[in-house]
Amino acid sequence: MTARTLGEWLDEGPFTLGLSSGFFGFFAHAGVLAALEGQGLRPSALTGSSAGALVAGCWAAGLDAHALTARLASLRTEEFWDPAPGFGLRELGLVRVGKFAATLGALIGEARFATTRAPLAISTYDVGARRTFVLHQGPLVPAIVASCSVPLLFQPVRHAGRLLSDGGIADRPGLAGVSPGVRVLHHHLASRSPWRRPGDPALAPPARPNLVALVLRDLPRSGPHRLEAGVRAMALAHEAAKAALDAPFGPLVERRVPT
Repeated sequence: MTARTLGEWLDEGPFTLGLSSGFFGFFAHAGVLAALEGQGLRPSALTGSSAGALVAGCWAAGLDAHALTARLASLRTEEFWDPAPGFGLRELGLVRVGKFAATLGALIGEARFATTRAPLAISTYDVGARRTFVLHQGPLVPAIVASCSVPLLFQPVRHAGRLLSDGGIADRPGLAGVSPGVRVLHHHLASRSPWRRPGDPALAPPARPNLVALVLRDLPRSGPHRLEAGVRAMALAHEAAKAALDAPFGPLVERRVPT
């Protein structure tokens, strides 16, 4: 008997797409989403943290994968990079988030959680309470910007009566908003972050019943001033994810991309 492929497993019923945090890994997430959409595999719900929140939120707001990858391919640093006077030390971040919010707003408009085409959960970090805070309601732009506010780099966001920062601080997988037992495809960004300790449990792909973790190794590492590497990562992730969909599946599906 031929083993089921990952694509066949996903096609068997509704699934939630979970997208992890990982600095500028939203390029790779977009490539994976394009591979899914290309095979008619549309998530019934989405959840994400930081880079994952950006892609999950844009798709849920109605932007198809082709439009999202095209927009990311044209992204310029000056569209989101806005250093604060005096390095922003009083504001807990070197870069203000206004430009990022404006660029995102031009892309998804005034989309709200209540009007998304699929249920969406976004993980953020409540600075005051020192814990993950999952957003399910309200406007999308401030929720996504808050979840993407990398500590000390981007300023935190005041939203929903809280000071919110990067969702990956305490929920790197971005799964805090997913109920137990739900079928999940989780794109786990393999981290090479210098501030994560080797062996940090947050770096391991998540493991839970009915979850398949997709890990694409050796993708180019992008950043605010290395966007061209992100565009390469997006293309490589797209091809690797297409291959993974045709491969036998298990709790962990790994592919290495050409270096």
